[in-house]
Amino acid sequence: MKSSRRTFVKKSIITASAAAFSPNVLLAATRPVKDKLGVALVGLGYYSTDLIAPGLLNTKHCELKGIVTGSPSKIPIWQQKHSLSDKNIYSYDNYDDISNNPDIDVIYVILPPSMHKEYTVRGAETGKQIWCEKPMAPSVADCQAMIDACNKNKVRLSIGYRCQHDPNIQAYQKVVREQKFGKVKMVNSAAGYLERRTDHWKQQKAMGGGVMGDMGVYAIQGARLATGEEPVSVKAHTSTTRPEIYHEVEETAVYVLEFPSGAMATCQSSFGVNMNHLQVNYEDGWLKMEPHTGYGGNKGSMSDGTKIYTPIDRQQPLQMDDDALAIKNNKPYLTPGEEGLADIRVVEAVLKSGANGGCEVKL
Repeated sequence: MKSSRRTFVKKSIITASAAAFSPNVLLAATRPVKDKLGVALVGLGYYSTDLIAPGLLNTKHCELKGIVTGSPSKIPIWQQKHSLSDKNIYSYDNYDDISNNPDIDVIYVILPPSMHKEYTVRGAETGKQIWCEKPMAPSVADCQAMIDACNKNKVRLSIGYRCQHDPNIQAYQKVVREQKFGKVKMVNSAAGYLERRTDHWKQQKAMGGGVMGDMGVYAIQGARLATGEEPVSVKAHTSTTRPEIYHEVEETAVYVLEFPSGAMATCQSSFGVNMNHLQVNYEDGWLKMEPHTGYGGNKGSMSDGTKIYTPIDRQQPLQMDDDALAIKNNKPYLTPGEEGLADIRVVEAVLKSGANGGCEVKL
């Protein structure tokens, strides 16, 4: 039986649980729609500080209104830089009090992956809309719990797949939809960089570390978006060249995905090698993207001479404005929770195969 990305996501949405209204949900439903939705960032690490907060200065439909942090020393810096009022500053202990704050419409969870489930579930219970950074969570079970919590509380969950909001990525998705060069035959998707940090969550299993949850998701996305399908089997090899650093989790993974149509994808993900490209071979042509997953500057070409390049500064403002508009207009998110779950389903299979000598794992 053939299975497409669209079918998989649709089935996941249909089967997700929907339960009774909570008081916070009823309150949220009666709030007027604003010109700019107020966003509270949960976690003030590098991505929040250097990319999301600056990105919110360039958005038209949302703005930074609050923060949640476990580091009191960061509070005055953020307040001064972003003009945040005292009432919009929260700790992890009083995080749930956001439910009573009309300035906050959206909670954006930007924490180590092991914390995504807790803060998404607690966030959903406040009645606020939820955005969660990728990877969605370390396990399919956690992803499903996050989806269920949002459905239960009648709020929506979007995963921070910035690349899918990039017109250059959307250009190659259009090629497979329109079958411009016929059916997809082979894909090569690679995402990696030399990670020099040695004591980060990316090296810690308990925090959701390992290359597959980070760069692996980019390579998997490349294969899934390029084929328009969900893989049905995986064979993988995981390794490390720096065991003194990567002794709990994998540093590098090489894996082969098989799709229902017969298309095959060879993927590489690494914290030890710089690589960022996608090549798709069709029945009657090819497409190449390099770079493929940058914050901006992604570009490519096709065998018929077509160039792919729409200049953008950064993807994050596009992502957040698209999601804010989806909320304001009551439209579907481009990358809902089910999209995150689809990737983690493959991540789990890659890790299972890699741990068992590269055996085939059916999906």
